[in-house]
Amino acid sequence: MPDNGWTTCREERIPSDTEAGHNLVARLLGDLEQLGWEEHDIFGVHLAVEEALMNAIKHGNQKDASKFVEIVYRMSPEAFQIEITDEGDGFDPDDVPDPTEEENLEIPSGRGLMLMRSYMTLVQFNDVGNQVVMEKIRGLAVDDDDDFYADDDDDDDDDDANDDNDDANDDNDDN
Repeated sequence: MPDNGWTTCREERIPSDTEAGHNLVARLLGDLEQLGWEEHDIFGVHLAVEEALMNAIKHGNQKDASKFVEIVYRMSPEAFQIEITDEGDGFDPDDVPDPTEEENLEIPSGRGLMLMRSYMTLVQFNDVGNQVVMEKIRGLAVDDDDDFYADDDDDDDDDDANDDNDDANDDNDDN
């Protein structure tokens, strides 16, 4: 991750142990509190990071004591980024069933990924599927139109209207 003026930057390597994961999450949340993050934003980061970290420990590394999870996180008063990499074989997130579909309602798979995507501004996986990069821009919600930032939706509509006006002006220029 590039350094964009972050106030806190940490790299950690933890064993495939859930207690170590919980301890890391507690330190990370304390750092966000120190930066003045709002409780609702911290709540979202907490859910998403804990889910991704526990997935890396339990599913990626299968709690194998000889394997580790690498974590790099950066934060500022306005943004948070984390990269979590396990030593597992990876997975294809597109193969995870949608837990909101009726046929999947009683299947436990997919809920964690849905939570991560719901609370973070950005969630991306590497091609192997053993690394997740997440970002939270403070105060921004996530939407479902693939542009990642909910606050810009109204601007897109305005841009479309302006595009129509631009087209009309282009027609007038031909005269």
